[in-house]
Amino acid sequence: MLLKNRLFTPGPTPLLPAAQNAMSAFTGHHRTADFRALFTRVLADMKDFIGTSNDVLVLASSGTGVMEGSVSNLTSPGDKVLVLTAGKFGERWRDLTKAYGCNVDVIEKPYGETFSLDEVRARLTPEIRAVYVQATESSTGARHDVKGIAKMVRENGGDSLLVVDAITGLGTTHFDVDGWGIDVIIGGSQKALMIPPGLAYCAVSERAWKRMETAKNPRYYFDFRKERKSAAKGETAYTPATSLFAALGAALDFIRQMGNGDLAAGRKALIDNAELAAEMTRAGVKALGLKLFTSAPGAALTAVSSPAGLDSSKMVKDFRESFSAVVANGQGDMKGKLFRIAHIGYYDYLDTVGILAALEHVLARTSNKTVEYGAAVRAAQEVYARNLSEKPQLIEA
Repeated sequence: MLLKNRLFTPGPTPLLPAAQNAMSAFTGHHRTADFRALFTRVLADMKDFIGTSNDVLVLASSGTGVMEGSVSNLTSPGDKVLVLTAGKFGERWRDLTKAYGCNVDVIEKPYGETFSLDEVRARLTPEIRAVYVQATESSTGARHDVKGIAKMVRENGGDSLLVVDAITGLGTTHFDVDGWGIDVIIGGSQKALMIPPGLAYCAVSERAWKRMETAKNPRYYFDFRKERKSAAKGETAYTPATSLFAALGAALDFIRQMGNGDLAAGRKALIDNAELAAEMTRAGVKALGLKLFTSAPGAALTAVSSPAGLDSSKMVKDFRESFSAVVANGQGDMKGKLFRIAHIGYYDYLDTVGILAALEHVLARTSNKTVEYGAAVRAAQEVYARNLSEKPQLIEA
């Protein structure tokens, strides 16, 4: 049969056609009135997309660049920080904070698990200058309790800041950024915003801006104060990714349309779309006798343990060769032990049903399991039918 390439990876994710068109058509120079107008509009819209009144920065980098900036801008050598890690990206926080000379206290859980609030409370002392955590650990599919952690950070006796890597969380998880007191929340363009990699963004609280004035770690390109000063004039401190800004503007317009002209309502619809697709996928996976890799699954992606004795690399390869569907293998030590199906951004009902139908064939071919064709699809259909009257906001092309 004809094969259409489809991404089911947790980044990059499928591109929004309107964003592709905007990106290919944009030829403006970044120091012109036209680009300033686009840039200013995008920054204002990003506040609504994130759900914050705090200033937002958008930089030309991967998400890791802004993760690094949230360490270099907020800490000094020797500062005590708390890192919560249960996967590859939690380990990135650990490595970044160590690279900048912080005194790093680490709460480490096995891949696929999450943290109890009691564990965090026991290690959160007034000396902790910053807490670093993922919203969704995309290497395992686990969702962490950001609301509960934020509450404890605010109640801590010191002036601890909370920094959240929500690169796969924004657009798939409901946050009350200002209400919970998240000081820095980080996202990336190639996730729920449905455009190519190359932009990273963050919303920064006034507490965090104040900390930057006394932080002693070196910074240059990722000096957030410099970017904030330039943004106030409708510019970036350095050359921006102009075409990606055009794509970002189109993506934000699309999300606004999902909310019938209200960007905040569109954000909710986008998140509910991911939640429903994830719920359908989990039901389909379980109907085939497969196990979820995590007991605390998020909506960004579904991580599925490989059947006993089967290397998930074989399944990932069959998805690609038989259906041109790209799903993600496990990362690091988890390679061969799980596969990951994403629901971030531009995914809809047919994508969800289609990947589950493909999974039935892949499982039948690569394992010794007896597969009842239609079992995964039927389970997903039942979830969809139950949710239809309550959640009628799937993405439309």
